[in-house]
Amino acid sequence: MNTMQEPHIHLRDSVVAQTAVAQRIEITKPQGIEVSWAKHQDEVRAAQKLRFDVFAGEMGARLNTSVAGHDVDLFDNYCEHLLVRDQATQQVIGTYRVLTPAQAKRVGSTYSDTEFDLTRLRMLRERMVELGRSCVHPEHRHGGVIMALWGALAEFMTRNQLDTMIGCASIPMLHNGVVSGDVAASIWRQLQATHLAPIEYHVRPRLPLPVERLDSSLAVEAPALIKGYLRLGAKVLGAPAWDPDFNTADLPMLMRIADLPSRYRKHFLGA
Repeated sequence: MNTMQEPHIHLRDSVVAQTAVAQRIEITKPQGIEVSWAKHQDEVRAAQKLRFDVFAGEMGARLNTSVAGHDVDLFDNYCEHLLVRDQATQQVIGTYRVLTPAQAKRVGSTYSDTEFDLTRLRMLRERMVELGRSCVHPEHRHGGVIMALWGALAEFMTRNQLDTMIGCASIPMLHNGVVSGDVAASIWRQLQATHLAPIEYHVRPRLPLPVERLDSSLAVEAPALIKGYLRLGAKVLGAPAWDPDFNTADLPMLMRIADLPSRYRKHFLGA
């Protein structure tokens, strides 16, 4: 694992982690959990095992991994891994991985670049991090774990003078027992009207979800994690991509520190 002086960032959001955010984000100090950055390979492996259990075990993702029972890909060695542990058991119960601008240059791209043409974001890259592979253990899916992760990420961003976060926020294709893109198409239609970024930041999916051939009229809500991002001031950068390996539709999202609402700015940044 790369060991830089400060952690890095990458963003795919687990559709299961989305249940970890309540309908309203309650700003409280989490109890019984601790947050840290992985310093050793065994800590990274613990995060990768949690990811495998959630993505493959719960979501049915088809993972091409080099370590049995672990979600491992080529970006992991370039990322910093943020961990939430249960204080009593020291078990890793939540994780994000983080890819910094410097490390994105080293690996040659971000994960989001593999799903979207990010040409219009080129002017942001020097201070842009990618968040990804977020997931939370099923027995700990409450707002406190996600809030603890977000607090550590906000501190990291300000400490390293970084101002923009991007990532792929996932919507499950499985709905009411049926694999369909109708839910994703409907959520995209809603967010296109209310939370679309300015045109100069729009990106294009490399494997688009065929939204024009889907029913986009369903009265469905966005997954809780996406709603949480939107409350933090995030914007959607364009239409969803289809990820056949994870069986999800992925929305490109961008968050900027400057857009944090005042209550979250005070909580996360003390400003």
